[in-house]
Amino acid sequence: MTFHQNLQPKYMKYLIFLLLFSEVAMGQTVGLQQDKSDNKPGYVLFAPMTSKSTFLIDKCGRKIHEWDRFYYPGDAVYFLPDGNLLRTEHIQNPVFNAGGGGGGRIELIDWNSNLLWYYTISDSTQLQHHDIAPMPNGDILAIVWQIKSRAFALSLGRDPAKLKAGIRFTKIVELKPVGTDSAKIVWQWNVWDHLNQDFDPTKPNYDTISKHPELVNINYLYSPQFSHPDWLHVNAIDYNPLTDQILLSVHNFNEIWVIDHSTTTAQAASHSGGKYGKGGDLLYRWGNPAAYNRGDSSDQKFFLQHNAHWIKPGLPNAGKIIVFNNGNGRPTGNYSSIDMINPPITDSNTYTLDNDSTPYLPKEEFWTYTDSVPSDFYSENIGGVQVLSNGSMLICSGATGTFFEIDSAKKIVWKYTNPISHDTAVSQGSVPVANAVFRCAFIEPDFPGLTGKDLTPGNQIEQNPIYPSLCDAISTGVDNISEKAKLSVFPNPAHNYLNVAISPFQDNLILNVFNFEGKLLLKSKIKSPKFTIDLSEYTKGIYLIRIKHGGEIFSRKFIKE
Repeated sequence: MTFHQNLQPKYMKYLIFLLLFSEVAMGQTVGLQQDKSDNKPGYVLFAPMTSKSTFLIDKCGRKIHEWDRFYYPGDAVYFLPDGNLLRTEHIQNPVFNAGGGGGGRIELIDWNSNLLWYYTISDSTQLQHHDIAPMPNGDILAIVWQIKSRAFALSLGRDPAKLKAGIRFTKIVELKPVGTDSAKIVWQWNVWDHLNQDFDPTKPNYDTISKHPELVNINYLYSPQFSHPDWLHVNAIDYNPLTDQILLSVHNFNEIWVIDHSTTTAQAASHSGGKYGKGGDLLYRWGNPAAYNRGDSSDQKFFLQHNAHWIKPGLPNAGKIIVFNNGNGRPTGNYSSIDMINPPITDSNTYTLDNDSTPYLPKEEFWTYTDSVPSDFYSENIGGVQVLSNGSMLICSGATGTFFEIDSAKKIVWKYTNPISHDTAVSQGSVPVANAVFRCAFIEPDFPGLTGKDLTPGNQIEQNPIYPSLCDAISTGVDNISEKAKLSVFPNPAHNYLNVAISPFQDNLILNVFNFEGKLLLKSKIKSPKFTIDLSEYTKGIYLIRIKHGGEIFSRKFIKE
């Protein structure tokens, strides 16, 4: 039996409040926040920046595994095909205490958090930072700051007005692990071997900047007022075994650079040699042609970007470069984007340049993603993106610790917010702070590293999780309702029919359905723990189900599409 009636005025304020603030009322401030049946099955790996733990969760937000160590991340973490975890660690170094991204130690641990190997690059003159790149041969590429004196920088043609103290140059080292606590540096590249300048003709490498895009202008600053020692702030590194090239994200130049790894260390310090004949000079750069005087601010594409990498073989758009473009300082407003570019590469894996005055192609991005309201997707610093095998993308909006998956139509099909802050899981319903994540990684269900591992789902990471979870309510069938569930509705969003399940069931239950304006559309006695509501005459919009059960009122929101 059903009937319609108007909601009594004394309940109107309560219902509107519940609807407008339903996310907070239902507690969905952390953990799983959106889940549709077409999201990509698998697992998500992440290391909260204020936690010593690294987590692997399923797409329902349930903990699959946790690695617990003694240091905070600094910043990158990789789950390897052999099942071990390779992570960077932040160790205190007072010389490099400003600028963010400090690491200093790299360690390899097994599934049970046992230390297998570690290596430290941290002293008064150098520090490993931000990112590393595991290589197919077991070696590891690492980004290292190296402090040089102000006098050294001036001797290379640095404008004294642009440098107050010492300078941090960047070097890339390839480490071959030795034993349990050592490594051999088997290859090295230093940016100071590939500089030019047009400030002082009495100093080395004086020339017209635009004539040499393969070199780095030691006097380029992304802001005229910027004189911080961390001049480049390289924040990502990737290795391409098919071309034997290395890709760097150069944050403070708003550029990506490609260099040759096929060189010897001696060749990497020169302008010739290696597979591509250019030694350690840049093979390609993109994002800000003003950095080599072949453009101006109107040509700039990247704005303090992160996580530049090649899309891996076997994935859609393999070989193209994808970047998390933070958008900090973007002329049209601060908002982030995911940008994919198709570099002008030949069959011999060299990069073409039209002439001696134009910048590297392409002129525009191959593909880009922004939110429909651009400012709604913005991470001022850090962030990452990963292309999935089905064409979807997993995006980490790092500053807010939010991960979301978009499908090939750029629609969000899954969303999760990291609940870990300062080594503690916050309660569901509270607003998370200090929950930033450098980047996250999607792990396919058949990934070799998972073979033989216990993948039994545990509980949600957050304290006081919601039951049923959003995943239970949307992704599972009526026969898989959690024993702790009181009220589940699915599918959600729904079309013509909505399934409802109540557990445990009791007599004399009354179902109420309200629209967003607070009008009671349906009131009915419930005769079964599982039943279906006909929505064919409902208009598209947001609705609320409310059931009184055991002296308590339970509410669930659903959407009619």
